[in-house]
This record gives sequence, C-alpha cells and structure tokens, in this order.
Amino acid sequence: MQRIALLTSGGDSPGMNAAIRAVVRKSIYHGREVIGIRRGFAGFIEADMGPMNLSSVADIIHRGGTILRTARSEEFKTAEGRQKAWENVGRFGIQGLIVIGGDGSFAGADAFYREYNLPVVGIPGTIDNDITGTDFSIGFDTAVNTVVEAINKIRDTATSHERTFIIEVMGRNSGAIALTAGLAGGAESILIPERKYDLAEVCEKLKRGYRRGKLHSVIVVAEGAASGIDIGNEIKSETGLDTKVTILGHLQRGGTPTAFDRNLASMMGAMAVDLLIQGEKKKMVGMVAGEIVTLDMDEAFKEKKPIDLELHGLAGILSI
Repeated sequence: MQRIALLTSGGDSPGMNAAIRAVVRKSIYHGREVIGIRRGFAGFIEADMGPMNLSSVADIIHRGGTILRTARSEEFKTAEGRQKAWENVGRFGIQGLIVIGGDGSFAGADAFYREYNLPVVGIPGTIDNDITGTDFSIGFDTAVNTVVEAINKIRDTATSHERTFIIEVMGRNSGAIALTAGLAGGAESILIPERKYDLAEVCEKLKRGYRRGKLHSVIVVAEGAASGIDIGNEIKSETGLDTKVTILGHLQRGGTPTAFDRNLASMMGAMAVDLLIQGEKKKMVGMVAGEIVTLDMDEAFKEKKPIDLELHGLAGILSI
C-alpha cells in the first residue's frame, strides 16, 4: 500500500479537516503518498484530485468544513459512474481509499469495493451521529455545543420578554442533536422523530410552568419530528403565549471544531491509515466506550442506529 486516496463526502462536519490532516501526516510518516480527491465522489469521477503533502494540511486542524470540499454525487450511485472512478484509480495509481462521511458515503465506498476490490476505510463524519458501530461521529460534539450556545443566548431574550421559544435543529432521521443539546440546555420539551409526541401534553406542561410563575420556556424540535414554525403556531393558538421560532439551519454545520472532535478526528484518521497499511480491505473506524475500534463497513448502514430514549425520559423528568 504505497498510494492512498482520500475524500470527504456528504454534508460537511466540523473536524473533517483534523481527520484529513491526520491521514496525510500519518501516511507521510510511514513513507506513503496521499492523493486528495476534491468534491467527494463527484471529483473521483471527474479526476479532480492531486497529491497532498505536509504543507497541504498546515494550519487546518482548527478550521471547520473541509479543505477537500464535498458534494453529493448521483452519478456515483450508477455502475457507469463508478466505472469512471475506477479508470481514475488506475490513472493515478491509487491502491487504497479513505472516505470521511456518513452512512450514504460508506454505502458508496462499499459498493465500489465489491465491484473493484479496492481496499476502503470509512471514517464517520456527520453531525447527526447516526452511524451504527460508533458512539460518536466527527462533528457531533461541535454541533451540539453550537446548539447549546444558541439556546443559552435565546434564553436570555426569552426571559427578558417572557416568551416561549421554539428552536428547530437539524436531524431529519435522527434526534441526537436535539436530544443531547436539549438536555444540556434545559429545554422544557424535546421533540424527536424517534418518539411520538402529544402537542396537547406539551402545551399543558407550558401552562403549568407559567401558572407557577415561570417567565419563559424553550422547546427544541428536530426537523424530522415537526416543523418548528408549525409547532410555534399551534402552541400560540392553544396557549395564547407569546411564542417565537428560531431555525438554526446550517449554522450547526460550521464553526471551529471542539477539542473532542479534533482529537476524535485525529485518532480516527491515524487508525484509518494503519488499517490500509496492515492490508485490511473494507473497514470503518469508530469509538466505543472511549476506545478507537474497527469493524466491517457493513455495520455502518445495515440498520438504523438507535437513540437513547432513556435520556429522553430523563430530560422530561428534569424539566418538570
């Protein structure tokens, strides 16, 4: 394994640059070459790639986003698209591939391995933290802290104006961000796609709080559970409370990665290189109980990662 290719795919997440840095520097340390593929699988198909060196990854560990940029590629989902990428494997002398992304990116890498037997290693990079086989994915901790910071600031205004605020966060299929940030931010209610909710109960909880003298409330809604705007309108109609809605949107993807995400990315990136050098063919890197682990890439997308519903119950208890 002399020449390793690297790409970032799907939605960007804070810490991807730290992982890129680790892959490049660990490879060079072991005397290997790295080919950086720009714009994910789309760049793989279009041969938008080139060699990376120590200078390529200087001063990036603290930067959000990805210097390799990212894009979604419908063409790579086709056999014809993957054939074009395979032609570039030969053109650039690529002997192994590291993919930083989510379960969709891993599925693409897995399909490519099955068709062409090119060794691949996946590094989980998604703010949704919805990849099975790892406790944490790169970017999740930063996204949660971004939401908590927003909750703290919004709570100041909510208190000053005696308002109820609905905060909509990312999470079409996973309520991990909403649940973790909502618990840490002391939200009165947390609505997630994994658990049905009764809006009448949410409204009654708000009214109980205001009857005992509470001046404000914060409700966190995962986008996959409901529209924050719809929830806000219904609560205002049902309770008569002054209700405002904030949709955080892509604000959650950006920003300087936390120390946790930088360290996680560094350890995962280094392990990914080790796996290819050791001759592994189709693996993903994860973290379980604080330890870096490896498992078959199939584990990442064969089933939906469960969310900790006991944590949701705890959030409800603590917000009475």
